[in-house]
Amino acid sequence: MSVLRTDRSPGWTSENAESVHGAKVQRTPAKGRIGARFDDFLREQGTYAQTQAVAIKRVLAWQLAEEMKKQKLTKSAMAKRMKTSRSQLDRLLDPENAEVQLETLTRAAREVNCELHVALAGMNVRVSARR
Repeated sequence: MSVLRTDRSPGWTSENAESVHGAKVQRTPAKGRIGARFDDFLREQGTYAQTQAVAIKRVLAWQLAEEMKKQKLTKSAMAKRMKTSRSQLDRLLDPENAEVQLETLTRAAREVNCELHVALAGMNVRVSARR
């Protein structure tokens, strides 16, 4: 059984998120992770949450489409399996449409013999109390 993941699956990079918003980031040689700097940049711009949601949805839509191709499953057949409309499936497969319910993603994953795994990850946010 395959797994559709939301937690920065192989192939997901900060550069993917960069292209999601079309943000221009000047790269400077540095030690450590550049992705962390990009995340900080997105937070400063106030677009981190939206960019993350779109990037996750793009990965899931791509993984689902790949599973459908592998199983030679048409959109019409997939919609029928899910007991939904073809237009609803098109919205699910649309990488730009981040407005999708977990139940719908779970049902789609199940219909291609996959599991959907969702995980929370710490953001390493420091909170200091002032007196």
